[in-house]
Amino acid sequence: MISCCGLDCSKCEAFLATQADDDAKRAEVAKQWSARYNADIKPEHINCDGCRSQGRMFFYCSDVCELRKCCQEKDLEHCAACDMYACDKLERFFEVAPEARRALDALRREYE
Repeated sequence: MISCCGLDCSKCEAFLATQADDDAKRAEVAKQWSARYNADIKPEHINCDGCRSQGRMFFYCSDVCELRKCCQEKDLEHCAACDMYACDKLERFFEVAPEARRALDALRREYE
């Protein structure tokens, strides 16, 4: 399940903890992400069915992510379908998530 930005939701720790309904894993992920992102992330924040789902979503993906918002505004499944691929926002994201570029590049080939 590839997200708007190219990350694989099925490999995301929040997604995995949610699908397993594992409160211990939620607590572990919240602790790790709080340290990694210097943020106050609580176990109850770790609920996500994937950024393209209509279900539960991690607050960053639902409320903050510019790439997801852009895809929604343009009615696109993911950034690879955009005629402006790869924009400056996406290029900056690729610097921290090179695996997303590989996934979107593979999807992009379907549009060429």
